[in-house]
Amino acid sequence: MTDTDSPWKEVLECYFEPFISLFLPNAYAVIDWERGHEFLDKELQQITREAQIGKRRVDKLIKVWLRDGKETWLLVHIEVQARKDPQFEERMFVYHYRIFDRYHRQVVSLAILADEDTQWRPADFSYGRWGCEMQFRYPVIKLLDFRKDPGRLKSAKQNPFAVVVEAHLLAMATRQDADGRLQSKLQLVKRLYMEGYGKQEIVDLFRFIDWIMDLPEARERLFWEELAKYEEGKEMPYVTSVEKIGMEKGMEQGMQQGMQQGMQQGMQQGMQQGTMRLLVRQIAKRFQVGADTVHKMLAGLKTEDMEDLGERFLDAERLDQIREWAEEKRLAKAQ
Repeated sequence: MTDTDSPWKEVLECYFEPFISLFLPNAYAVIDWERGHEFLDKELQQITREAQIGKRRVDKLIKVWLRDGKETWLLVHIEVQARKDPQFEERMFVYHYRIFDRYHRQVVSLAILADEDTQWRPADFSYGRWGCEMQFRYPVIKLLDFRKDPGRLKSAKQNPFAVVVEAHLLAMATRQDADGRLQSKLQLVKRLYMEGYGKQEIVDLFRFIDWIMDLPEARERLFWEELAKYEEGKEMPYVTSVEKIGMEKGMEQGMQQGMQQGMQQGMQQGMQQGTMRLLVRQIAKRFQVGADTVHKMLAGLKTEDMEDLGERFLDAERLDQIREWAEEKRLAKAQ
């Protein structure tokens, strides 16, 4: 599966209300949707920077209001990784208590597991000793369960997030079957027209489907040709023409490659140089040595190495400890 984080993040922000309706119907009934909701991305970023546990994927912090007038906070943690993460439960707990501790609001944590391991269902985190116990439980939605209960998606007709789930499952099921993915993608997109979705909903949902169900180049052309014929017959050119979509998609791919091969390299170099300068000044000042000495000591280290060193040097008692650590990093990379 190609990039899954970006489309999941985008579709969650676009269809948050249908998302809650599908996955947490009891919560949906008590939320005051007329007052809207607020995504607190900056607040969550600050919290997660302070609590880096494992590799983070798509995390959202959303503020909602209840029908009784009370304000609450809802943490929606969407995990889109393809394998088991042994630190997942702890990370859910840490994010939960950090949000509560910072804002002193009730927090509801929810995990959406979009992986392919049917047995992995992390739903709680606990520890205890000498009579002191702590147990944290949170609801878990396992997308694979919808395969066993397809009627649940069908009963959620006109809920755009049911389409999102189906597209994700089809993407997993056709990972090694390009022809099967082509047909599944066509059928799913055509259903949006047949089930009466409006133009904007079709465009928004198509963007997710197109990202998550990426096709090889030859079958991609077949898909657009077939879709163009279908839209022409329906007299509903909602997804616009093949030429325009193809151009836009090509531009997106080009921008991604450019960022990866050019801009990303430039940004990394800039970040590395800035981090190097800051560390050199700090280390030189603490151990009363010249900046040239520190520069030579850190030569060849990457940005992630220096970020690690930014924490380690605070505990170092001698300059030799930093020199030895830097040498270990260089030797590890050479092997």
